[in-house]
Amino acid sequence: MAALRRSDAGRLPQGLSGIVISCDDILGSIQGVQKLKQGEIDYMKNIGDEGAQAAFDKPFSHFTCSKNLVDLGIIMALLPPPPARLLDLGCGTGWTSAFFARRGYRVTGQDIAPDMIEFAERNRARYQAANLDFVLSDYESLNFTEPFDCAVFYDSLHHAVDERAALQSVFRALRPGGILITHEPGAGHSKSPDSVRAMELYGVTEKDMPPIHIRDLSRGIGFSDFKFLPDPTLAIISMYGINLAALTRIQQPWWRRLLQLVRLFADQRLLHGGLCVITK
Repeated sequence: MAALRRSDAGRLPQGLSGIVISCDDILGSIQGVQKLKQGEIDYMKNIGDEGAQAAFDKPFSHFTCSKNLVDLGIIMALLPPPPARLLDLGCGTGWTSAFFARRGYRVTGQDIAPDMIEFAERNRARYQAANLDFVLSDYESLNFTEPFDCAVFYDSLHHAVDERAALQSVFRALRPGGILITHEPGAGHSKSPDSVRAMELYGVTEKDMPPIHIRDLSRGIGFSDFKFLPDPTLAIISMYGINLAALTRIQQPWWRRLLQLVRLFADQRLLHGGLCVITK
């Protein structure tokens, strides 16, 4: 069948020309989505051997190691106890999946990139995580037959092209009463120098993912409850004067840090990054 051209629109019956233009726009949109997802699929190739090895060795290879370990410990405390069935979304090289599995969870790690899954399988062997498997798939279109007790997006939802579709996939995958935990950056993330550089060099998606956006989407999808906890890094700065991400001490009097802590937990705007605990 001959392809419709934009120039053909004037020869179609009245009211159909807009449909032709819309089809062109839809095709362009689909191609744009495919290009963005291809950036995620090719990420390990694009960062080179040294970068891929550093990603494989996370969290210990990265300057955010202390932060990552604290984050994961708090997430584990918020999850249902093991041996709950856990879905680790956008698991990358699988170190989070392996840690969950070693804790006793029955884990399925998911990622869109074949290279990531290959490294994840190596991490499964390295950490001797027997109750762990991996699936190569797009978390915006998951299709599992057996429901999960809980699911985690650890710094991965902000890479979604369609975060609503990703949250809908998780809603379908969870059992009634199942728990979803997200740990995502807040407003302004997409404009940070690191995010801009990653988008320009590697063609990946870097979005703002403030808790208020996650809350509104999850409510619209049908989740029954939403709770927010400030980013553990910010709480530890206020409590101990230690910046886990920068590995620095902050010299402030205790009363000023206490005031910051109160403000942090009293902030209801839900714009800063942190932990969302969402119940189906």
